[in-house]
Amino acid sequence: MNQRLTKAQWMVLVAAFLGWLFDGFEIGLFPVVARPALASLIPGATDAIIGPWMAHVTAAFLLGAASGGVLFGWLGDRIGRVRALSLSILTYSLFTGLGALAQVPWHLSVLRFVAALGMGGEWALGVALVMECWPERFRPLLAGAIGAAANIGFLLTGLLARVWPVTTDSWRWMFLVGAVPALLVFFIRLFVPESPRWRESVRAGQAHPLREVFSPAVRGRTLVAILLASVALIGTWGSVQWLPLWADQLVGGRDPAAKALTMMTLGFGAIVGCLIAPLLGARMGRRPSFFLLCLVSLVATAVIFRGVGEYGTAFLVMAFFVGATSASFYGWFPLYFPELFPTRMRATGQGLAYNFGRIFAAGGALIQGQLVASLGGSYARAGAIVTLVYLVGLAAIWLAPETKDKPLP
Repeated sequence: MNQRLTKAQWMVLVAAFLGWLFDGFEIGLFPVVARPALASLIPGATDAIIGPWMAHVTAAFLLGAASGGVLFGWLGDRIGRVRALSLSILTYSLFTGLGALAQVPWHLSVLRFVAALGMGGEWALGVALVMECWPERFRPLLAGAIGAAANIGFLLTGLLARVWPVTTDSWRWMFLVGAVPALLVFFIRLFVPESPRWRESVRAGQAHPLREVFSPAVRGRTLVAILLASVALIGTWGSVQWLPLWADQLVGGRDPAAKALTMMTLGFGAIVGCLIAPLLGARMGRRPSFFLLCLVSLVATAVIFRGVGEYGTAFLVMAFFVGATSASFYGWFPLYFPELFPTRMRATGQGLAYNFGRIFAAGGALIQGQLVASLGGSYARAGAIVTLVYLVGLAAIWLAPETKDKPLP
């Protein structure tokens, strides 16, 4: 119980933490640059035109993440967590950097799709690697660290945009910053050891993870995990991620700091939510805690979209609470999803479940874009409709198995 942590375990956590941090930067990048970038690439465009394009690029990103979660999760189960992790980080960093060269909106769609392949894979691989290498008593704290790391990156996006405002003339540099994580690969290859659980599972026999996650014994867990991830991801990508665009609209595009401050506020809230959620899961149980997260997310988003009509203190205060509640799931998932799958299929199972949810989230983003266009450019009215998805989560969690106090399979 009092066994000391090794240097190798700390190296695993540092590498995964940095990978998740840069994941968060990638996620927060486009909401900050979207309105000025699309306005630059489509001269004279209104929000009724920008909204659908935002939806298309977001949907492409989500579909890429879903595909990458399956592809790189499968690679992680076949060739090892560390090698697959390196490939995933190289993919998302290099193709994000290429976004600086975009000349028309569809260039952004293609590049965001490919970048998201790596980003989606990194989440599944990092979670599997850390949870397999660290003692089980640390899992609630580690889950919080995983979610918080991504949202520190999300916050970093807003901070950079606050210090160096993103305008129609200066948005390309943000994509170049997104190429920096490629340097992390050298650290991973030199200092990060492979998961001993994975090595042991390989010695036990050849795994067929894609086939096994849909086997009769595991299929139910896979499907319910997809459903739970879909609820959280639709709420985030179909609505909450649009808050910086809404803030920019509310100030008429005259204050570039508005979208940056909104992103930073969401990020601060998200860090708090991600740290608290897995602790609630460990204390209350997985099912009651998820129910509570859906309930508070539903209330917070209803207040901001239905009760706040102008940019100011009230908007930013509610953005903090929306960030905390809607992002809390991303601290809860790293606690719960590894508990659903055995080691031989863990990276594939949780990568498929979490990232398959992004396919439905892509649909949510497209619906949001169409709602914005049909509602005369109103991000608030569209967001109020899409965030009703949390009602589904209130019911869906009772279909999931309770894993509190059970060891990692």
